[in-house]
Amino acid sequence: MKFIDNTTIFVRAGKGGDGHISFRREKYVPKGGPDGGTGGKGGDVIFVASSHLATLLDFRYKKKYIAQDGQKGGQNNCTGKDGENLIVKVPVGTILFNADTNEQIVDLSTDNQSFTVAHGGNGGFGNTMFATPINQTPRFAKPGLEGEEFNINLELKLIANVGIVGLPNVGKSTLISVISAAKPKIADYPFTTLTPNLGIVKVADYKSYTVADIPGLIEGASEGKGLGIQFLRHIERTQVLVFLLDSMSFDPKQDYKLLKNELKKYNSAMLAKKRIICISRIDALTEEQLKAVKKLKFRDKDVEIFYISSVANLGIEELKFKMWELVQEVENI
Repeated sequence: MKFIDNTTIFVRAGKGGDGHISFRREKYVPKGGPDGGTGGKGGDVIFVASSHLATLLDFRYKKKYIAQDGQKGGQNNCTGKDGENLIVKVPVGTILFNADTNEQIVDLSTDNQSFTVAHGGNGGFGNTMFATPINQTPRFAKPGLEGEEFNINLELKLIANVGIVGLPNVGKSTLISVISAAKPKIADYPFTTLTPNLGIVKVADYKSYTVADIPGLIEGASEGKGLGIQFLRHIERTQVLVFLLDSMSFDPKQDYKLLKNELKKYNSAMLAKKRIICISRIDALTEEQLKAVKKLKFRDKDVEIFYISSVANLGIEELKFKMWELVQEVENI
């Protein structure tokens, strides 16, 4: 698989350096006091969101991420060098969970957003720190503290303004290839799309938005059937939903009802999003069939319906601008 959107890794911050035990050894100072330095701090493990990454594929092959330990303290009250922080880059839209408690740690939803997941241990005090008027020559020091460690579950949710949802083989990939520069695999059989596709749609200079082509949903998808909930999560972040229905379907209204039901069962908040009903492949219909399709009444009265053909480029420009309009409405709320 080229697209990985869920994986588990182990992270450990660096251990603090041990404190040092030593005494001054200078000419004419036969009984110098303690001069053992403190150990350096262990490195942190810091996650950073990067727009240059698209999947969690790298984490499939590397499972352990361990920051550098701090160095030991030295004589002459020298503090050990701190361990270097470990920077772990992940795609924008990655959510980190504690794999043992399933508690969400952070949602890295913006480019260059960073979060320290595991903090390095502090360095141990050298014997200088334990000198007192009573004990002027302490012969002990503290060891450095261990760094934090966690099993982390990484979950990627694509961030797109518009999500195109529909049953398998209704033309989602063809539509995204027409309205954007995305080049998804297209073929005439169900489940051609096995990974979400992301495209940028330009409507004018400095006016663009992102569209995600979500792999086909089937009845029971919210319970893991077909491609299951592994792709439903990618719709959660979208601002606008486009329900793509096949005009050649036996019952487009039932298809729409099925899609809405699966979204509702997965997360009822999905149906609160702005949405468009889009009936595709109208170029394959006769005039009588097209008239019959246009007479279909959907219960959602406020939802606009578009009749398109990606192949014949019918209704595409109008659909692009409607998507842009709804995205703007959401962003200006």
